[in-house]
Amino acid sequence: MLKAFILFTLTAAAEIFGCYAVYLWLRLHKAAWWLLPGAAALALFAWLLTLHPQVGAGRVYAAYGGVYVAASLAWLWAVEGLRPDRWDVLGSIVCLTGTAIILFGPRG
Repeated sequence: MLKAFILFTLTAAAEIFGCYAVYLWLRLHKAAWWLLPGAAALALFAWLLTLHPQVGAGRVYAAYGGVYVAASLAWLWAVEGLRPDRWDVLGSIVCLTGTAIILFGPRG
């Protein structure tokens, strides 16, 4: 369980950084060189998704989605300096609950 959490967290960090690098370039008019580490981070993200032990790529992607939501809100606070509100937190809890159901629910 801890291994899955760490792997999902690393995967989310790679995707969020990769997308944020493009955001920096397009929306905040930062230098185009941001696209290089962004592309590398997105490649790392795709590779990390293949390391998850769950059966079925769709299940991994679905479960990952909840972690991505929570990590994105952590990024919002830590990097962008905007504190998530109670609705952000509640939504994140709902998403993480869904992730837990997908990952740890009984399979027939």
